Amino acid sequence: MSLYVSSDEIRDHFSKAMSVMYQEEVPQYAALLSLVEQVNQETLDKNPALAKRLTDSGELDRISVERHGAIRVGTAAEIGVLRRLFAVMGMSPVGYYDLSVAGVPVHSTAFRPIDVQALARNPFRIFTSLLRLELIENEALREKAAAILGARQIFSEALIELIALYESQGGLNEQQAERFITEAINVFRWHQEATVDYATYQSLHAEHRLVADVVCFKGPHINHLTPRTLNIDWVQERMPQAGLNPKDLIEGPPYRVHPILLRQTSFKALDEAITFAQSEAGSHSARFGEIEQRGVALTAKGRQLYDQLLVEARAVTNTSDNKAYQATLADVFKAFPDDELELHRQRLAFFEYQLTSLAKSAANVDSTDIDQLIENGWVTAQAQTYEDFLPVSAAGIFQSNLGDNQRDAYQANANQSLLEEALGVKILDEMSLYAQRESDSLKAVFDILNR
Repeated sequence: MSLYVSSDEIRDHFSKAMSVMYQEEVPQYAALLSLVEQVNQETLDKNPALAKRLTDSGELDRISVERHGAIRVGTAAEIGVLRRLFAVMGMSPVGYYDLSVAGVPVHSTAFRPIDVQALARNPFRIFTSLLRLELIENEALREKAAAILGARQIFSEALIELIALYESQGGLNEQQAERFITEAINVFRWHQEATVDYATYQSLHAEHRLVADVVCFKGPHINHLTPRTLNIDWVQERMPQAGLNPKDLIEGPPYRVHPILLRQTSFKALDEAITFAQSEAGSHSARFGEIEQRGVALTAKGRQLYDQLLVEARAVTNTSDNKAYQATLADVFKAFPDDELELHRQRLAFFEYQLTSLAKSAANVDSTDIDQLIENGWVTAQAQTYEDFLPVSAAGIFQSNLGDNQRDAYQANANQSLLEEALGVKILDEMSLYAQRESDSLKAVFDILNR
């Protein structure tokens, strides 16, 4: 028996502690969780086939605890320590997201578990953005922001010691794990006191609201903690009844019988009272309530078709009316098959394969054609859930909650190697992870058949 608490258990406890903290800090979040829980139960009650599919895939249990958070940090040193912190919880940096294409001066990665068992235990994710001061043209403002960030310490000495202890001994015991969770949660707490005076805040805010959010506070307060819904359209419609102010449009693909990738919406950012240096009073908007609906992970071919159709839809509509926008999306996306067998035949999505009892009892299964094996009922193909994010959707959420003051100078400045240098490790490619999972399951099927 191991002396150490598993990373999966630490992540699960941390995720739940984060949810409790955020409910205490943002009462509207509790209302959002209640709404999502109600919608999910209604969806399962009205769709027994969906309930069975989620149960068979082992995914039903994780939906109620599933969350993703989002934070923004200011320096390479900060995100480097965060990478080590999340490693304690079995979370790796997956995917590179350049949000400068949407006029937001950050690039991002998502820390998340990567193996099947860990995802089933708790698929907690933290979408983490690093401010790119080099994209700010105003040299004096850039230097001032760098000086402010350089003077702060967002991690306690106790937390740094616990991370180093985990790395040296290969784990944390129960007492150490409890202390780690307590210290780590404190990193992401909200602070009503800014670290700068109002004039400095205003100058950074004028550059971009996100710059002010990152630079002017003691640490990277969690700015949303996203539950997973099974029907985002119902949540969007019902948010006003729950006292929540939804953003105009649901981001991502349209409603489908078999959802793909990721759909996201949110209630709008709160305007919260802030005390600036020298006791100046003001307010700041940063925290909001995001909701997501996850679908099938798409192959490169599938993503190419998705991106093409999204561009086509946006070219023919420019509206803040969600119903009109969704209708246009749905019409354009008729070109994307809404049938799992067809998604498999056209290799538009990633799957995981298993032998059926029929194949296990058959005397001779000699086909090597996976489509034929599925058609004969010898193999099942379970679509893989998309565990990652969409740059266009993330930018849409950012802009809805942080304003639309884009800067052309930020645009299209992807630099993955720069983020990897800050992290101290390579960023994992999400497409490779899905492909490997599919390949491993296919190999396991044929290994058994060949025996």
